[in-house]
Amino acid sequence: MNWTDIAPAAATLFLIMDPLGNAPVFNAVMSNVPAARRPAIIARELLIALAILMSFLFAGNAILGFLGLSQSSLNIAGGVLLFIISLRMIFPDASATEQPAENIEPLIVPLAVPLIAGPSSIAVLLLLSSNHPEQLFEWSVALFLAWLGTTIILAAAPLLLSVIGIRGARALERLMGMILVILATQMLLNGVRDFVQSF
Repeated sequence: MNWTDIAPAAATLFLIMDPLGNAPVFNAVMSNVPAARRPAIIARELLIALAILMSFLFAGNAILGFLGLSQSSLNIAGGVLLFIISLRMIFPDASATEQPAENIEPLIVPLAVPLIAGPSSIAVLLLLSSNHPEQLFEWSVALFLAWLGTTIILAAAPLLLSVIGIRGARALERLMGMILVILATQMLLNGVRDFVQSF
């Protein structure tokens, strides 16, 4: 395994999954669910998210070929999408982070999709699988590590929020958003460079 490729990919996916920013949302959505049921629901939603992300990772080339998408267009679209997501992390909407809890048990939406398996994480996985299809094993390890880190933080969300508080979680989320802005800019520049070189 090439850890020099796995580590940055795992860090990028972890930042995009944004467990610290999603922790208050998870708590709000699960507030009306009996405490005994919460661990099972969180585990189920996270496993569903992992299955969805793994599916896009291994089917990336087939999806791009079927839709006729180029590498440059995927880079540009992924960069724009990641830039928007990172701006929302830096300047969060209060209504989005404090969603009212529903009386029904959540299934897939909104916890698995789009909070964990969101469009930006899917776009990055498509990029990884299409740019370096020979490293699918490394990318799957990176995805699993990012997912594992996200799972640990979300499982410990009540304890974590009691220690650092909502403000602390938002401060860390904004810091991660600033890092993602840089990554999104690089993706955009790579896409523009590839598009220009294609001529």
